[in-house]
Amino acid sequence: MSDMTLSQRLIAPDDEDLTLAGFDPGLTFVSKSEAKDELDDLRERLFELHELMMANEDRSLLLVLQGLDCSGKNGTIKHVIDAMNPAAVHVASFLAPEGEEKQEHFLERIKRRVPGPGQLTVFDRSHYEDVFVPAVMEGMSGDQFDERLGEIIDFEQQLTEDGVTIVKCLLHISYDEQRERFLRRLRRHDKRWKFSEADIETRTKWDEWQVVYGKAVGRSSTDVAPWHVIPADHKWHRNWVIAQLLVEQFEQFGERYPEPFSDAEIESFRARLEPPN
Repeated sequence: MSDMTLSQRLIAPDDEDLTLAGFDPGLTFVSKSEAKDELDDLRERLFELHELMMANEDRSLLLVLQGLDCSGKNGTIKHVIDAMNPAAVHVASFLAPEGEEKQEHFLERIKRRVPGPGQLTVFDRSHYEDVFVPAVMEGMSGDQFDERLGEIIDFEQQLTEDGVTIVKCLLHISYDEQRERFLRRLRRHDKRWKFSEADIETRTKWDEWQVVYGKAVGRSSTDVAPWHVIPADHKWHRNWVIAQLLVEQFEQFGERYPEPFSDAEIESFRARLEPPN
């Protein structure tokens, strides 16, 4: 186990009968003090590695953050993604389709937001919303569920063939911790705007959400786009884990800064930049 990377330890198996009950949302790999000490270094490393991807413009990275309310999607963006160069970071959030989106294929709006060369895009809620929500809240049939999930798997396969690396993270939070975070929002006047009565209705279907999440994650954890189940009960640990995963992925690219000019061209540029006589 000690020889496994963090990514390998968190990857969900390809299993049609996957259940989230086998994953501990309170699991930690390091202490709180270690995580906080290391996060500053990880943020610096992320900035460096992200700029390497920007400079080379031959790869793209898509980070999928999926999870129930209060699982920490926004917190991850604030504490981890914020470390990178904003010039090549984009965040997209996919809630219920609106307007013309209702008339088009469900993946069309997703395709418009995939990262271009040298860019990192974060999906704060993702294309999987179009499977999870209908399955739990709208009575989607099993055949419709399978068909839509199959289209998502094909879509992700095509993305990877086009040079997009996908890092999918399921922020796995416990029932009790979600309750505490909801109550914390209600206690703070600066956080109440984030709370909705609909959150309570969603929470009443907790078991259904767990089943659907497990089924979808198990079936769509593929070789090219595996799911990572992130223990999310501890915010500090969640941030450390996702920062580590991103550093691992960037380092696998093995990129170096490009050398766009010859020595002669550089000398010529220097000469032209000399002050006039």
